[in-house]
Amino acid sequence: MEHPVRALLGEWESFYIIVGSCAGALTGLQFVVIALVADSRHRATSPEIAAFGTPTVLHFCAALLVSALLSAPWTWFGGAQVALALCGIGGILYTGIVIRRARQTQGYRPELEDWIWHALLPLLAYLTMLIGAIVLSSYPEPGLSLTGAASLGLVFIGIHNAWDTIVYVVVDASKGEEK
Repeated sequence: MEHPVRALLGEWESFYIIVGSCAGALTGLQFVVIALVADSRHRATSPEIAAFGTPTVLHFCAALLVSALLSAPWTWFGGAQVALALCGIGGILYTGIVIRRARQTQGYRPELEDWIWHALLPLLAYLTMLIGAIVLSSYPEPGLSLTGAASLGLVFIGIHNAWDTIVYVVVDASKGEEK
């Protein structure tokens, strides 16, 4: 007979294969985005990349990590809870660093949309992940649902932010060519 924890996690297997695969592939594509930024007329500074590019990679990697953690053959939720809680706490702390970095950029001033997608939504995703980890052993289905929502949310946040970077570079480059 299959262990109940493994059986419950097995129900999420396809979800985490999809989320983890997307997150891994999109991490690679983010390197292409950074290469395009490097080749553009508008050279991003290290503080801009640290504030807007690096967090996108981190969100994809966090989704990949959670996918790997919840695909592991756990026989009890305690280990998974600790690992997920550390991911959530780490993400919350990192979002604080991103906010500080975004406030210190000189070449680009973040707009409301930037604050929403680079600060608020990631903070909510990591907070949701932490809450999912906390409730996991007492309420496994809601805990896994919260963690799944956070992971998928991080992938969509990363997609938006990578797209936003490309659009910014293309529009900025075309403005430079018009001059």
